Amino acid sequence: MCETEKQPKCRCGWCNLKNPLYVEYHDREWGVAQHEDAVLFELLILESFQAGLSWECVLNKRQNFRKAFDGFVPDRVCGYDAKKIEALMADPGIIRNRRKMEAAVKNARVFREIQKEYSSFDAYIWHFTDGHVVYETGKTSSELSDRVSRDLKKRGMSFVGTTILYAYLQAIGVICSHDEDCFLYKKQGTKSADSV
Repeated sequence: MCETEKQPKCRCGWCNLKNPLYVEYHDREWGVAQHEDAVLFELLILESFQAGLSWECVLNKRQNFRKAFDGFVPDRVCGYDAKKIEALMADPGIIRNRRKMEAAVKNARVFREIQKEYSSFDAYIWHFTDGHVVYETGKTSSELSDRVSRDLKKRGMSFVGTTILYAYLQAIGVICSHDEDCFLYKKQGTKSADSV
């Protein structure tokens, strides 16, 4: 999707050019390799809230989510109780889905366990590709997202199906999936997610 003559850049077809927040996310964040556990946790939780909705819907509420979820600090989210869940359910600024909120608490606890086992969640998530970025387009799942999904479910996480995990791996830059006509498209590294 290309902009007007004033701004001739072409971007991925899913990027709503009328939403500056979405354009900023596409241009500066999506597909950029992330290695900070704080960012990895935030995006993991937000991707789980996307299930059944659009990423744009979640993105538009991101600042509200950050406030409601105490900056996405895993240790804080781990301690959420029924009272906190009810407070979140009453917050009109976020997506109010009790199952997803309860999953966020459970997932925070598993996230913390993985940090202890691997020294960081970064080390865990990138070990699936030996630290390499996978370049591929036109998919919504792969053998890689299947493997990560299975492992996280085995560890006790919820809302981490293969499609959600594929979107997550794209968001954090493990998989680089910019459309071929996008100005951020990279062809290098012909390795696909099915071959790692």
